[in-house]
Amino acid sequence: MVSCFLSTAGVQSQILKDTASMNLLKSGVDDIYSFRFDEARDISERLSSIYPDHPVINLYSGMLTYWENYPLIPSSPSSVSYENYMTSCIKQCEEAQNPDDYAEYLLANLGARGMLLMYYADNNLTDKVNPLIISTYRHVRESFDYTSVYSDFYFFTGLYNYYREAYPEAHPIYRMLAFLFPKGDREKGLKEMQNAGAYSIMLKAEAYSFLSYIFMSFENNYQQSLAYTRGLHELYPDNLPYLAGYIKNLLLIKKYDEAEITMASLIGETGNYYFEAQLAVFNGILEEKKYHNNIEAKRYYNKGISELSDFGYYGNDYSSIAYFGLSRISGMNNDKQNRKTFRKMALELTSYKKINFDE
Repeated sequence: MVSCFLSTAGVQSQILKDTASMNLLKSGVDDIYSFRFDEARDISERLSSIYPDHPVINLYSGMLTYWENYPLIPSSPSSVSYENYMTSCIKQCEEAQNPDDYAEYLLANLGARGMLLMYYADNNLTDKVNPLIISTYRHVRESFDYTSVYSDFYFFTGLYNYYREAYPEAHPIYRMLAFLFPKGDREKGLKEMQNAGAYSIMLKAEAYSFLSYIFMSFENNYQQSLAYTRGLHELYPDNLPYLAGYIKNLLLIKKYDEAEITMASLIGETGNYYFEAQLAVFNGILEEKKYHNNIEAKRYYNKGISELSDFGYYGNDYSSIAYFGLSRISGMNNDKQNRKTFRKMALELTSYKKINFDE
């Protein structure tokens, strides 16, 4: 979604032709991904003073809100301002009269819509997902006509081609909705997103993020996802969600030593309670799989489940990993009832049943 910041630059103020402002914008986006939020806010104020009515300001502010409050959940006070930033950007783009470069407006519009869809889907807000998908479809189809203008559009065409086929398979609740749209092409979608990661101006992190997620959660190709999770971590080492994805990937391919070293490099608590809950689950996996200490593993799994409960639907997939672990431990203790109960709970919570660490 970051690409829209660059690509919408010429909407009102020709930022594309303003080298100083463009470099400032790039620096601000890099600060957001790197969790340097004070610096990012400073740049936001500077950009707002130069381009007060530009849609990019709402997009930038929304992105800053999203990452600073990650994971952004509906109960968070910041969720209201986040939605307002995104909907304001959409409104600005769609109410613009005779834009000089429609492609820039289209990318801005898609960027805001994409970020809203991500927030709604991650929090299981299906009543908001479905209407937004339907209203966004026309803009996504238009993006296929503009890939020669900006390589950033390959990100959106790739997402459509891949997710149109893969998402309804993983989430049957959306199968009926998917029938409303033309078929996609999974392989083509992956190639288009790889193209976006390689050639788009500012979309490497977004492309890497989705590719890592796809190869891990949909394709279950953990070796291939490692290239992207490691790349993201190396590009933004202070980004906690990217760090969690990298550690999880290492554990999935049984590189326990490397995962433990990476976790040990963290000094003290991070201040992000969601990440700390993820670390508890990761420690449970290490205790169970590397050290064969089921007592400690059970303690960590229960700790993770308890801490993740504050995050509602957002914490379900990691809670499911912990429940899978508790089920295995119960089985090793010949506790058949709890083995069955915990596994049932894990299956009810997870969106991706193969990510269970059973092997």
